[in-house]
Amino acid sequence: MSEHEGTFCLVLHSHLPWLAHHGSWPVGEEWLYQAWAHSYLPVVDLLRRFADEGKRDVLTLGVTPVLAAQLDDPYCLRNFHHWLGHWQLRARHASTLWSGDPLLRSLAAAEHLAADHACEELETRWRHGFSPVLRSLVDAGTIELLGGPATHPFQPLLDPRVRTFALRTGLTDTQLRIGHRPAGIWAPECGYAPGMEADYAAAGVQRFLVDGPSLRGDTSAARTVGSSDVVCFGRDLEVTYRVWSPKAGYPGHGSYRDFHTWAHEVGLKPSRVTGKQIEPADKAPYDPALAADTLRLHVKDFVDTVVTRLRSLREQHGRESLVVAAYDTELFGHWWHEGPAWLEAVLRALPEAGVRVTTLQGALDAGHLGAPVELPASSWGSGKDWRVWDGEQVADMVTANTELQRRLLALPPAAPGHRDPVRDQLVTEALLALSSDWAFMVTKDSAADYARRRARVHTERFDALAGGHGTRSDDRPFGHLDARDL
Repeated sequence: MSEHEGTFCLVLHSHLPWLAHHGSWPVGEEWLYQAWAHSYLPVVDLLRRFADEGKRDVLTLGVTPVLAAQLDDPYCLRNFHHWLGHWQLRARHASTLWSGDPLLRSLAAAEHLAADHACEELETRWRHGFSPVLRSLVDAGTIELLGGPATHPFQPLLDPRVRTFALRTGLTDTQLRIGHRPAGIWAPECGYAPGMEADYAAAGVQRFLVDGPSLRGDTSAARTVGSSDVVCFGRDLEVTYRVWSPKAGYPGHGSYRDFHTWAHEVGLKPSRVTGKQIEPADKAPYDPALAADTLRLHVKDFVDTVVTRLRSLREQHGRESLVVAAYDTELFGHWWHEGPAWLEAVLRALPEAGVRVTTLQGALDAGHLGAPVELPASSWGSGKDWRVWDGEQVADMVTANTELQRRLLALPPAAPGHRDPVRDQLVTEALLALSSDWAFMVTKDSAADYARRRARVHTERFDALAGGHGTRSDDRPFGHLDARDL
């Protein structure tokens, strides 16, 4: 290895469940369009700037097949265009309503510029969906792309046949959209059960993510799993949690824009966090200059944290070491307004501090491969076990999903010959019902009623189709899905 402080990999996990045709506000398509406008567009913007500079191996980007399907879907593209138009109108209304307050008037102007830019991007670079944009970044070597199972199921709770089918369907979907079959995946929720590496090897998956505790905290190198050649990378929680943890992180600073406080008359967020115990009505107006000053401090703090961690690991292990920080893409811009600016600044500042910044494949190329490891059953959820997806609060959903899989696998064999569109839809409904998001939302009491309803609707559609009484729905994310492959 060449002399560096060590190696840093940023991994972003882009995922939302299938939301098209399933309500709008407060949960539903609005969630998709907010994340699209405030996270996916800005993150792609910064990646394109790196690509234009000829930068390679900037970060590792996971895009789940079910999200990619929505970002390519003509219905979603059309409705997102309408949403952006409404954003422009809301910003224009705010500029009139807030004309007497300099900070709020400036915020309204900034919102209008952001809405105009988003609309222009959608009408030009994104007019055919996300896949052409994403493919250009993959082809340029700017990013390493991670795939995943089709509808983001919690894999440890799946029957092996269903698990294999979901993974192969997802990998095929990414290959069709991008022209490349991903060598790595983001295992949904970092869920792992002993032996799953054999499934990965059979599907051609060479690497995946786990949470740091799965490696007993030693995330300083990637590891082959068991007797396989499949490699796992662990999140370094000491570094990752500096940004965002279950209890704290940069986005909660009082200077940053407050995610939860709305000016409902214009549908915009006018406040800064101010303080955790401050009521929404008492929060101070958002001040971009104040936020920018704080952002510079947090960029420096993160770079210092990474360098200190790498030096500590070098002293401990006697070699250059690896730090992997992994986050949901939606944190940057959607949840944390200043997130994209922080992200770009960090990715530029780390190399200046002597840190090798690269992808997961780049880390392997740099020699960061340690001894084999036996992984325990684990996830990145609360307790780092499976409780979020199989705990007491969702026991009824686990039972329902187990029975759904049993009925799916008990169907009589498909008739030989051509594909059966009804059977394809039946399998699609089952996969949509098995999304990990529904149990997560129930356990975390986040739109739990919506989540339960979604799981129930897809299960009921499956049973109706299996009984010969259902009709095709608008939920067809995977046109290539062939039930005969199950």
